[in-house]
Amino acid sequence: MKKDYINKISLILITYKSDKIIKKFVKKIPKNLKTIIVENSNNFDLKEKLEKKYNNIKVYLKINNGVSSSLNFAVKKIKTDYFLQISPDINFNFEKLNDFYNVAKEKKDNFCALGPRFINVNKKSHKQINTNINVGSIKSIHGSVMFINKKKFNYIGGFDENFFLYFEETDYCKRGSNKNLGCYQINSIRVKQEGRTVNTNNIKENKKLSNILIWHFIWSKFYYNRKHNGFLISILFFIPLLIRIIFKITLNKILQNKKNLEKYNYRFNGLIASIKNEKSKLRP
Repeated sequence: MKKDYINKISLILITYKSDKIIKKFVKKIPKNLKTIIVENSNNFDLKEKLEKKYNNIKVYLKINNGVSSSLNFAVKKIKTDYFLQISPDINFNFEKLNDFYNVAKEKKDNFCALGPRFINVNKKSHKQINTNINVGSIKSIHGSVMFINKKKFNYIGGFDENFFLYFEETDYCKRGSNKNLGCYQINSIRVKQEGRTVNTNNIKENKKLSNILIWHFIWSKFYYNRKHNGFLISILFFIPLLIRIIFKITLNKILQNKKNLEKYNYRFNGLIASIKNEKSKLRP
């Protein structure tokens, strides 16, 4: 892919114990596209193999402090005007980088983030623009594929590192909107998410990871609401949810359903930790 715009874009991958899916994904990356992988584990074997095989890839091993911390770290390493932050479980046609670049220029870089159209998502939970238009304004860009201008990223203040996982991109887009920088979805760029980024061969470890995701989702949801709406409004909004969680815990204790009981206990503990303004501390 010998295109001038390639020299203005860097690729960023944030990973954690995703060897199989990363090795599959990097085969599709154009050889002249500068790529940074932040691996949130001490996977020296992955770093050695990828850097030896691909001249355009640099792997950084980092303590796992979450997506926000890793992305901020990676952006400091790039020297290009733009970057595409993408999850390795996304099926992406790299020829479409040109579409991102062209829209960025059409918008004169006055945007918070650009994103693609997802073709395999729940329409109720994943809001997207009308299919009849190619480029449209949208409230927030999904964090698995974000095309961003580095200067605007720094102007907005990067990602809030209090978020370990979930809502970090929503918060970023909200802060961008507050600075009159909109988000735009490009329907000509179509992507598909395939599976989950982090998977192990250990059933117990996968179960633990799922529960950790539950904990972080509710922690981040309350933190985001408190940050933008205030503590009192957030408490009033979350009280019905807290009551439902307590009811589910009680019910599953009676039914002796250990699997559901564990799930709702993680949800309860994550919400209480966020209400108490404790840090997002739970780690894999």
